[in-house]
Amino acid sequence: MSAPPSVIARRRSLFLRVHFWAALVASPFAILAALTGLLYVFTPQVEAALHGHLDRVVPAGHARPLEDLVQAAQAVAPAGQHLKNVVVSAQADASVQVVFGPARHALTAAAASGEHAGHGAPAAPVAAAAPHAGHAGHAGHAAHGVAVESIPAPVANVTSTATAGDRLPRGTIVYVDPYSGRVLGTHGEMERFATWSKRLHSSLLQGDGWRWMIELSASWLMVMLLTGIWLWWPRGQVRALPDASARGRAGWKQWHAFIGIALSVMSLAILSTGLTWSKHAGDQIRSLRDAIGQAPPSAPKGLQSIAAPGQQALAWEAILQAARRTAPEVTLVLTPPRNEQGVWRIASSEQTAPAKKVNLVLDAYSGGTLFQVGWEQQTAFGKATAIGIPFHRGEFGVWNQVLLFVFGAGVLFSLLSGWVMFALRWRQGGAVLPRLLPGAWTALPVGGWIAAAVLLVAMPLLALSAAVLLVVEIALGWRERTARMVLAQG
Repeated sequence: MSAPPSVIARRRSLFLRVHFWAALVASPFAILAALTGLLYVFTPQVEAALHGHLDRVVPAGHARPLEDLVQAAQAVAPAGQHLKNVVVSAQADASVQVVFGPARHALTAAAASGEHAGHGAPAAPVAAAAPHAGHAGHAGHAAHGVAVESIPAPVANVTSTATAGDRLPRGTIVYVDPYSGRVLGTHGEMERFATWSKRLHSSLLQGDGWRWMIELSASWLMVMLLTGIWLWWPRGQVRALPDASARGRAGWKQWHAFIGIALSVMSLAILSTGLTWSKHAGDQIRSLRDAIGQAPPSAPKGLQSIAAPGQQALAWEAILQAARRTAPEVTLVLTPPRNEQGVWRIASSEQTAPAKKVNLVLDAYSGGTLFQVGWEQQTAFGKATAIGIPFHRGEFGVWNQVLLFVFGAGVLFSLLSGWVMFALRWRQGGAVLPRLLPGAWTALPVGGWIAAAVLLVAMPLLALSAAVLLVVEIALGWRERTARMVLAQG
């Protein structure tokens, strides 16, 4: 009678089994995410080629007052759309971008329709996420609020449901030469390559309701990474580079492990930052962030502008100059007041310079600062995400893009090589699933159970899918025990 398997052997069989399930669930979506991510890496170059004539200008003397540029944009804006915000770059050769949004009744009707279709599911704001660096801060920047003088009343924080998100009326970006005041052209708010490629990567060009696929993939990739690290861990052995002479499944296994471990630190960073802006896991992360006092500082509610008798509100240029005294070297997104007592909300959008991040609330009459948050006031969590998310998007320059491209290619190799190993094992008569030794589940240490509990709580889609797989495992175990009993009786 053979000796029972050791604890390490039983534990290894469990991690191999979980690693396989994680790969089975994650691979289809992860391969798509890696391919679309590789495309997204080249966004700055593609944007420059496609939209350079709108984004870039030739400096010629002094820029005209901002109110003149806004007025020029309003003259060509689609009828019924209201001004949302204005994006002013600190670069001398960048155009000014004036962003208009759909009229209130169109947004309200579309949101109501979507709520019915999606049963009130939450979704992302109408304004898109921030674009890649080097785009002069185009209209992808989300506004803090929307409004303008002499324009129909705006709608703040309008959201759509996941089902109807893609059917909402879209806004328009008007590009203006700051030196001549000439309108360079207009563009649909969602028609930029950066916006298209981002939506392709995050939801495969579907509504927000499809983002669960990428979140599910990222959750199981995290499990696959952690179990892969455990399976590779030397435990007293010295790990060398893969043997170049190795052939067959052994050679694929060596390179699969080597590439996976070589990318592990970056994988953790990419997966973690990706999960922070996902829906379900992101909600859990944000709840934890708030619970431990790491929520980003926000302006107090009820801030108002106060006018002295007969005092007129400041024009766009005066507000811009007031903001420039605090943030002279960054791209600014200026959102005007909603009404006579409203305030100006100004945010920086310089993704390549997180330390220059600033949020301002200014009085509409005096230009005085009512609220200000800079890098020093950000929480540790806020600083980490301010660096991690632009890194995830490749916004720190060519070196960042090259690193992400190598990473994406490595992820593809790691995923595909795992399936090559599976095919070779199957062709050699191996089982479909890695064998689970008796007592494997009881071999998991307390720390492993705690880590599993943390992951399941942090990633709800992981918990839901893991429950389904647990049912499958129970069924497989029952069938295996039944087969052994039949053989024993025979």
